[in-house]
Amino acid sequence: MSQVAGWITHRYLKFAVIVFWLVVVALLGPLAGKLTGAQDNDAKSWLPANAESTEVLDAAGSFVSANTIPAVMVYERSSGLTPDDLAAIAADAAEFGTLDTLDGEVVGPIPSEDGQAAQIIVPLDLGSDGWNLAADAVVDLRATAEDGPDGLDVYVTGPAGSAADSSEAFEGIDGTLLYAAVAVVIVILLITYRSPILWILPVISAGVALTVSQALIYLLADNYDLTVNAQSAGILTVLVFGAGTDYALLLVARYREELRKHGDRHEAMALALHRASPAIIASGATVAIGMLALLFATMNSTAGLGPVAAIGIGVALLVMLTLLPALLVTCGRWIFWPRTPKLGDSEPSEHGFWARVGGRIERRPRATWIGTSAALLVACVGIVALNATGLTTEESFRGEQPSIVGEKVLSAHFPGGAGSPVVVIANAGQADDVAAVLADVEGIDPASVAEPVVLGDLAYIEGTLTSAPDADEAYDTVDRVREAVHAVPDAEALVGGTTAVNLDVQRASADDNRLIIPIILLVVFVILMVLLRAIVAPLVLIGTVVLSFGAAIGISALVFKYVFGYAGADTSFPLFVFVFLVALGIDYNIFLMTRVREEALRIGHHRGSLVGLAATGGVITSAGLVLAGTFAVLGTLPLVAFAEIGFAVAFGVLLDTLIVRSVLVTALNLDIGKAMWWPSALSKQKEPEPAEQPVAVPVS
Repeated sequence: MSQVAGWITHRYLKFAVIVFWLVVVALLGPLAGKLTGAQDNDAKSWLPANAESTEVLDAAGSFVSANTIPAVMVYERSSGLTPDDLAAIAADAAEFGTLDTLDGEVVGPIPSEDGQAAQIIVPLDLGSDGWNLAADAVVDLRATAEDGPDGLDVYVTGPAGSAADSSEAFEGIDGTLLYAAVAVVIVILLITYRSPILWILPVISAGVALTVSQALIYLLADNYDLTVNAQSAGILTVLVFGAGTDYALLLVARYREELRKHGDRHEAMALALHRASPAIIASGATVAIGMLALLFATMNSTAGLGPVAAIGIGVALLVMLTLLPALLVTCGRWIFWPRTPKLGDSEPSEHGFWARVGGRIERRPRATWIGTSAALLVACVGIVALNATGLTTEESFRGEQPSIVGEKVLSAHFPGGAGSPVVVIANAGQADDVAAVLADVEGIDPASVAEPVVLGDLAYIEGTLTSAPDADEAYDTVDRVREAVHAVPDAEALVGGTTAVNLDVQRASADDNRLIIPIILLVVFVILMVLLRAIVAPLVLIGTVVLSFGAAIGISALVFKYVFGYAGADTSFPLFVFVFLVALGIDYNIFLMTRVREEALRIGHHRGSLVGLAATGGVITSAGLVLAGTFAVLGTLPLVAFAEIGFAVAFGVLLDTLIVRSVLVTALNLDIGKAMWWPSALSKQKEPEPAEQPVAVPVS
């Protein structure tokens, strides 16, 4: 790394580094803008690849276009539909039948038994980009239907209505998150650096990293079928700006330290890179490999997030270790104005806040870590309030959406599953037997099971649920349907539809949690063991991070339930929060412990633990604030799942940086002593006598 650092900070080669990145951005910049268009937000991009409902989607393509998305038009007059209402509804049905996007025949009008409502089912084929086009299609349908008599209320619901609400919720997500993340980063950097200029360079570098990573991901999505959806694209923005700025903070802090010891800024940056890069590279590698562990997920959306996030972290790491140093040494010391570091200046961290914290912990380290651990364990108890069994459509949004209002009206007048049928695909020879069995299943309206549609060797059969399609009763019905039709000899029946999809997603997410969490822990342990050349320290650090994760989840669950009033959490919530908190949270322990190890080799473990805390405390706290702030901007979206992930990660990062890393880990370092480095030679190194220790950190 010394040689590489010398190239990057060379008096002339630094300009080549800057030009290189300018050329890369110029070439890849236009491709970055195409990432939104390359997103795949249809059902299959989110589904477990081998789930039964996914197989039904594939098989049903022979009967209905895979792009078909039904819109359910609901008309209601609480006093009863009038003849004029019925005539207008019939006219609407006829007009819907002329749509260019129609796929099949319009069903209805179907009047309700109470005479107060009617529904029309309009099967639309909006093409492969239907999810993004659904909002405009729904606007057109509503415009046609709202020309009826005064007092006739019109709603658009069903899969098309839900897709429209979802696409509008995600509309502009990239821009919203980008601007919010940039604003948060700028504010925190201004507070951290107390310079009106310095913040520009990390933000420019993060912008370059985001542009390049978006372009690379677009190329992979366009040429190698990498699954990218609105969720992974949104998280990419937050992750690159948050983690990238963290790496920048660590490098700049070490650079400023070296500027006080060296008159030549190029030499200072070369030393800063040489000494800070192992921790930064290890942190980035931990996050990237942790994200790649998501490839083991059965959920397509979860597996797709892995390489997307890993690419973002990898590019951010590369940019912050090449472009940012080149920009800093090109600008010179004045970039730190008005607090310009000068040769011979004292190191402010030696007598700063974190030095005083270390002195207090030093007095009673065992009592400190026991008390802190006990408090975190109490916070973990809140996990019992976490209901991560999935969210209904209504519960998924912050605020009531038009399609949800329509769904309530539809359920009030029609069987609960109207517009979202259970779909069964079976062998044609056993189609009648399967249809008969389906009609007898509790929770299926027997009158809704129509004649099977046969095409070649397969038959397509539908049945309507008697309960709302996202209710627990509907999921139980799907299980009963599967048990019943699977028992039909030689039918080889498969059960799908919207409710079956949601059920399969819940179960696949639970399986992913059990598989991927241990893999990530193993990856983190191996990286820490290689970096720190020890076994005890990695085990201790992983224990603290897991404890921090449990406390963050516990407190978040209580806040979701009793403060925000959320009904529950998405099934992927525990896994995503674990990945981000453990992979990113371990960064701060890496930053701290690599510095502690460096100082321990020089002045012994005990004093090295205190100096390491004093030297890294400020920058790690700032990094935590940046990462917490960037993840908190997910709360600006009207989607409960994003708001919950944003809050839990932001809270967990703050808990980790302010309590776990600074207090708990330091107390454990002091109490366990040099045995933390077992079995390396450092664990056997003799501690210097008190008189020999340099007074780098006061004890009070």
